Amino acid sequence: MSSSSYTNSPCAACKFLRRKCMPDCIFAPYFPPEEPQKFANVHKIFGASNVSKLLNEVQPNQREDAVNSLAYEAEARIKDPVYGCVGAISVLQRQVIRLQKELDATNADLIRYTCTDITNQDSRRIGEEGGSSLGQSPHEGFYYPSTPWNNDPLGDGYHTGGDNTM
Repeated sequence: MSSSSYTNSPCAACKFLRRKCMPDCIFAPYFPPEEPQKFANVHKIFGASNVSKLLNEVQPNQREDAVNSLAYEAEARIKDPVYGCVGAISVLQRQVIRLQKELDATNADLIRYTCTDITNQDSRRIGEEGGSSLGQSPHEGFYYPSTPWNNDPLGDGYHTGGDNTM
């Protein structure tokens, strides 16, 4: 930013602190005048003096990340004064654990149903052909539910491993 932009429009920090924004203002590159709430939140939680000290101690190429972290934590602390962003992280971690358990249970069900269907299909083939048909059927690996139109060997329409509606 050019020094003329500092004199025309002070950064959000200088405007909030009611001071003149100098060309070498440490806040100006990170708290533009269009984002006054960003600095207000950071100032409320951390204080302008502490933020200024922190920015002076951090390498210039890391300052933007530091300010973004401060702004994120400040906003989280305003929403949740006790836990801040740690509370949000904890909620997300619990959600990931719950979803992982749900996924594991669903995968176990899928494996169980697939194994049951393969077993039923193999037993039907053995009954139809009088022997083992593993590797002989062009439809091997596909499950055909017991219905009147697929030559149910027993004719009762019964099969284990679920219902016929899919």
